[in-house]
Amino acid sequence: MTFDDLPALTQLHSQAYVNYANEMILRGLKRHHYPAIGFVNEGKFDDLVREEQIDILEKWLTAGMDLGNHTFSHDSPNTMTAEAYIEDIARGEKVTRPLLASHHKELKYFRHPYLETGMPLAEKEKIDHWLTAHGYTIAPVTMENSDWLFAEPYDDAIARHDEARVARIKGAYLAYTAKVIPWYQAAAHALLGRKMSYVMLLHSTRLNADCIEDLAILLKKNQLNPVTLEKAMRDPAYKIHDRYAGKEGLEWIERWALELHKELPWDDFTEPPAEIQAEYDKVDGDHR
Repeated sequence: MTFDDLPALTQLHSQAYVNYANEMILRGLKRHHYPAIGFVNEGKFDDLVREEQIDILEKWLTAGMDLGNHTFSHDSPNTMTAEAYIEDIARGEKVTRPLLASHHKELKYFRHPYLETGMPLAEKEKIDHWLTAHGYTIAPVTMENSDWLFAEPYDDAIARHDEARVARIKGAYLAYTAKVIPWYQAAAHALLGRKMSYVMLLHSTRLNADCIEDLAILLKKNQLNPVTLEKAMRDPAYKIHDRYAGKEGLEWIERWALELHKELPWDDFTEPPAEIQAEYDKVDGDHR
């Protein structure tokens, strides 16, 4: 289980809101003995109270979780040179690396924002080579539930004290997650002919804080037992080459399907609800 955009992805400019979301996520993870890693955007520290934002990372480590680098600015390599993107990665470890060291841990993992890994291939390879040379392992994504799409309208509903809308969005999110988890299991079987270990993408949001118990139930129902990122990536699937260098931020199952020239069961894939997409577009537009 991986959580992007630490300290938090939120529409509400409230340190108390961010603190609560992380507290509840960590409480749920610890209750179920789930290891997890949070990917940090250090550029978010000054969005609210810098000391409290950094203290959230300390709380993740104290809870036994890991941290990774998600760049400083959460920008895409598709909008800048490889050199500028590399500079943003390096800038994103200034606090996280020594904080990990204080807990006798190393900064080992990097996650691309938007899952966009660079284009054309020469630019992608420059980034990949730098990451390898600096001791980073790319953290791929092989299962996700578009949680970010639901999270922003959810924040907006909470801000407006619209309890009925809060409940509706939460219900839609869990129903959608219940559909996509078995789809990824079927996709892996179509691609590999077997079960695999997944790396699930979530975000540090109030929505996931409020749904952590329900997510645990869904994982158990689908016979998925959370393990560390390191253990998940021991699955031989993660050794498949990733030569994709296009504009889209593809998950790694899609990248591997391109590499292996195999089809995934897209006819059975369910898109997020249209009404959630519409709410996201409205809320996201209001906050630009």
